[in-house]
Amino acid sequence: MKRALAFAGRNQKEILRDPLSYLFCLAFPLVMLVVMTVVNESIPKESGMTVFRIEKLAPGIAVFGQTFLMLFACLSVSRDRAGSFLVRLYATPARSGDFILGYQIPMLVLGAAQTAVLYAASYVVSLIVKTPLKPLGLFWSFLSLQLSGILFISFGLIFGTLFSEKAAPGLCSIIISLSSFLGCIWFDAESLGGIMLKICKALPFFYCTKIGRSALALSFTKEAFWLPLLIVASCALVFDLAAVLIFRSRMRADLA
Repeated sequence: MKRALAFAGRNQKEILRDPLSYLFCLAFPLVMLVVMTVVNESIPKESGMTVFRIEKLAPGIAVFGQTFLMLFACLSVSRDRAGSFLVRLYATPARSGDFILGYQIPMLVLGAAQTAVLYAASYVVSLIVKTPLKPLGLFWSFLSLQLSGILFISFGLIFGTLFSEKAAPGLCSIIISLSSFLGCIWFDAESLGGIMLKICKALPFFYCTKIGRSALALSFTKEAFWLPLLIVASCALVFDLAAVLIFRSRMRADLA
């Protein structure tokens, strides 16, 4: 664990030195929150569209913001591999799990800060639009979304390990697009039903958004919260373990 924390400290400094981390992980979600709130105020109430209301918008944008954690994790690994930095570290006693934790810890801290700032801003916005959010709901939603943060970071670590510095970000962009659309951040698939809902339910992104919204509404039923939470937790565990195994395999190949 000491080796992982030491490596995490180095990666934390790299993140703090990069202005893009502040732009994409903190500023951009806040801009989206304000813009979509303005859009929602322009939608007639008779339309019945609720996806842009603050109680659904805040968790949706929180998940959308987490997709950029995937991108930063991917870039961190692929850049270190391209510069032979990791190859030199392989000579140390650190294991593959230490390296993965070293990348994950600062990303999780950044993700927690991102969601906390967004939810604080969402609460202020909810007071302005006269639809106050429940602080307890914000707290439980914040905790629940840490699992989806682990999932997206694991995706980034896998892509960064398998692909080059040029190819990996492009693949992450595809996942960002898929997760924002099929995660039902910008539209309500449950009201549409049909094949679109089936496609969304076949991927974990739908459940990431669902647990955030259900927790915010303090709706802790089996269908609304616990089953989606189990799905997200299982996917996060599987892809996290996959990241460790893939990194170990790549590490051995580089040393061969």
